[in-house]
This record gives sequence, C-alpha cells and structure tokens, in this order.
Amino acid sequence: MFQQLKTVVSGAQILFVAFGALVLVPLLTGLNPAMALLGAGVGTLLFQLCTGRQVPIFLGSSFAFIAPIIYATQTWGLPGTMFGLFAAGFMYFVFAALVRWRGIEAVHRLLPPVVIGPVIMIIGLSVATVASNMAMGRAGGNQVMDYQQSLLLAAVSLSATVLVAVFARGMFRLVPILAGVIAGYVLAAMMGLVDFAKIANAPWFAVPHFITPEVNWAAALFMLPVAIAPAIEHIGGVMAIGGVTSKDYTKTPGLHRTLAGDGLGVCVAGLIGGPPVTTYAEVTGAVMITRNFNPVVMTWAALFAIAMAFFGKFNALLQSIPMPVMGGIMVLLFGTIASIGLKTLIEAKVDLMAPRNLVIVSVVLTAGIGALELKFGSFSLVGVGLCSILAIVLNLILPRAERGPHDGVVEGQDV
Repeated sequence: MFQQLKTVVSGAQILFVAFGALVLVPLLTGLNPAMALLGAGVGTLLFQLCTGRQVPIFLGSSFAFIAPIIYATQTWGLPGTMFGLFAAGFMYFVFAALVRWRGIEAVHRLLPPVVIGPVIMIIGLSVATVASNMAMGRAGGNQVMDYQQSLLLAAVSLSATVLVAVFARGMFRLVPILAGVIAGYVLAAMMGLVDFAKIANAPWFAVPHFITPEVNWAAALFMLPVAIAPAIEHIGGVMAIGGVTSKDYTKTPGLHRTLAGDGLGVCVAGLIGGPPVTTYAEVTGAVMITRNFNPVVMTWAALFAIAMAFFGKFNALLQSIPMPVMGGIMVLLFGTIASIGLKTLIEAKVDLMAPRNLVIVSVVLTAGIGALELKFGSFSLVGVGLCSILAIVLNLILPRAERGPHDGVVEGQDV
C-alpha cells in the first residue's frame, strides 16, 4: 500500500516538473492550456501502449512547434493549423519505418548535425521579435499594455527564471520557467494587472473546448518538415533515459516503437486542439535525481494531467497571466533553443571552414531569419519548413570533401 502511494506521489511530482514547460507552449501560441494537459496525458498513455509501458518517459508540449504554430495560425487559422499538426505526426512514422528498415545510421546520414543544427537555431530565432514585443507589451504592432510596467514584469520573470536555472539545487533546478512565471504573476497581481474576476467566474469543472481540424494541405506540408527536429530530439531523449536507467530502449522495446508512440501522441494532440508532444529532458533529470525508474510513475503523471485538463478555474488562472510575464520567459527560451542548435554543431565538431558546411549553415540561417518565402500559386513555404528542406537538399547535392582533419566528419559520418 505504501509503495503504491509512493508511486502516485512520484507521478504527481513528475507532472509538477513538466508543468511549467507543458503549459508554456499553449500560453505562447494562443492554444488552450487545458488541451495541452489533455494531449500530454493521452499522448503519454498512447506512448506507453505502443512501448508496452517499458520506458519511463512523459510526453509534454513541444517547443519546436511554437514558431510554426504562431505563423500557421495567422496564415491558415486554428482549424487548418490543427490539421497541419496532425499531419506532422506522420513524420515520426516515416522515421520509425526508416529505423526499422535500415537502422539508426540511415537517419544520421539523412539528417547529420550540419542539417539539424541550423534548423534548430531557426526554430528559436525566427520568432525572436515576438518575444521582444510581448516583453514590451506590444501585440499586432500596437502598445496594448503600459511600456514601463511591461518591461518591469518581463525583467522580473526573466530574472527569476535565470536565478533558479543557475543557482537552484535539486528538484528546484528543474522548474526555472515555473519560478519565473510565479514571480512575474505575483508582481502583476500586486500592481493590479491581473483580472481575478474571470477566475472567480470560471466553473470548477469544465470540459475543454475541442478544436475540429480543417483539411488544409498547405498547412500540412508546412508542418511536416518541422517535425524533423523534435523527431531527432526524441531519439536523443530515448538514449538519455536509457543512460539513466542503464537499459537500451533502442533495442527493447525498440526505437521504431518509441518513435511511433510519440508520433501517435502528436497526431492525437492535433486532432483535439492541443500542441504536439515530445520527450521532456526535465523529466529525465527528475528520474535521474529520484532514481525511480518505474514506468508506472509516468502513467500516474499522465492521469493527473488529464484530470487537471477538466479543472476550469485552473485553466482560467493560466489564461490570466499578463503577456509581458510570458514575454520575459520567451526572451530566454527562444534564445536557449537557438543555443541548442549551436551546441549541436559544436558537439559534432562541424567544420565551418569546409565550404559545403559553410554554405548549408549560411543559407539556412539567412533564409530563416530573413523569412524567405517560396511560393507555388496559393501554396507557400516559409520559416522552419523551408529551412528544413533547404538544409536536407543542400546536404544531399553538395559534394563531400575528402576525409581529413577539417572535413567535418564525425564518428564515421560525413556532415
């Protein structure tokens, strides 16, 4: 009985660790936080179904889709965007089939660090102006909140996040985003910038509002390449949790099964109106600290997430967070995503003195930050989708240099 209670509490703790990032994505993209909780819970249970509940992984909202969701919502509307996110899940099935057919090396050869690195950088940098505008209280080119107050809120939320991330110890170090949001929210409440009436009027129990996807092939083709980065991130996440538990999950239950489980979660999230899901590094960190490797813990975390999705007042509380508070978080978050892309290039020792590597990285960064758009009639490619295709095509067609000390070859692979 005590052991079961310990497992339940551990599940609640996992959700607490993942919570800040989980609800941040819908708050930044305008989606419903309740649907993010529901999508994460259902997605995790589906992942466990596909993997025989052998892997202690919790699936939460993916940061890689923040910029694409913002762009797609403005371009095709929310129903069309949801169809695009649903379609993005099929990219995981493609990778799963590729891994099952040719092994993990085929994925590395198609998507080496010189391709993945700059694409990840674009995911963060392409929406850098969105973060800055939110921190300044601006939306749609208009000043919707007082400039001075907005900067103060953004600075406090950013500072709190940085302090916790750098100086905190133990479990607290895993929740810097949550700490930043709380600090900014408390200050906003003290300044009278929080509307508590909406929270008071919200029902305790409320069924989340489902979004019905609308078939839009332009949105689908835009989102498909976006899924490349989180799919690769998934592979790293599975290997990371395997290192913590000393088990090779790429063999049992198999990387193809974990990819398929993640992809199924992404598809379901798109169908119900939530953000796509992915593996969470902070959850892996929590597993490493607690040394609780039981996958049942993740089952309880998923069930708690589903229950929270129907808590109406909690959803209203999340939506009452002032925009500059989230803007302060985004200033760090989007820069962090770009830094991860840079880290990918550095760790793989990609030689930018090699002409082909320099061409790939330069073209992708310029096209992505400059918002280069490729149009075919009514269909257009822009942002992460276009950059992913450019990087893959350039990597395939540009001649590879002879192997040598500066050829950009890493662990037996050309990059």
